[in-house]
Amino acid sequence: MYPNLLEFIDSHIANKDISEDRKEILQPLILYIQDKISLNKPINLNFICTHNSRRSHFSQIWAQVASSYYKVKGVHCYSGGTESTAVYPKVIEILINQGFKIDMISPGINPIYAIKYSVTGFPIIGFSKTFDSSFNPESSFAAIMTCSQADEGCPYVPGCERRISIMYDDPKISDNRKDQNETYQAKSVEIAREMFYVFSKLIIPDR
Repeated sequence: MYPNLLEFIDSHIANKDISEDRKEILQPLILYIQDKISLNKPINLNFICTHNSRRSHFSQIWAQVASSYYKVKGVHCYSGGTESTAVYPKVIEILINQGFKIDMISPGINPIYAIKYSVTGFPIIGFSKTFDSSFNPESSFAAIMTCSQADEGCPYVPGCERRISIMYDDPKISDNRKDQNETYQAKSVEIAREMFYVFSKLIIPDR
């Protein structure tokens, strides 16, 4: 991983305490991933929120990084919404500040980003899309609902093996306020700590 990102992870993310209530909420995701590992099958995770603009991207990106940090192979993380909009620019800004290297590879109203966390790893392709986009898996995946609006408005996710609710408050509430940077930074860290907790609890043969 990039040194600045690894330093940020070691200082702010990995091995940090989370509440017992949140551990209980995260347990179904741990069990789903552990089952896939035990069966030696790919692990496909699709993080879903309403607009695929903030929380679902933080979740997708940090879950992919956590899988690399803990050397969990065969993990493929995706994100989507009940509608597509655009990745909110503050999300990109915060991730860059935390140590990611991000390039816009296609501009427009819904830009496409290459989000890199290491010199050798494949970049995460970030853009807003619906959860059933052709870019996302059609079957054999877990649908992880990251907001209540998507959870309530999307009662059925075609092709998913498991539906798991891991809700996060929307940092959008801070948009155009003085505390916006602080709020987005805190949300990224909160989600990252929980994704790192999930992957730290897995039993990996010969790790």
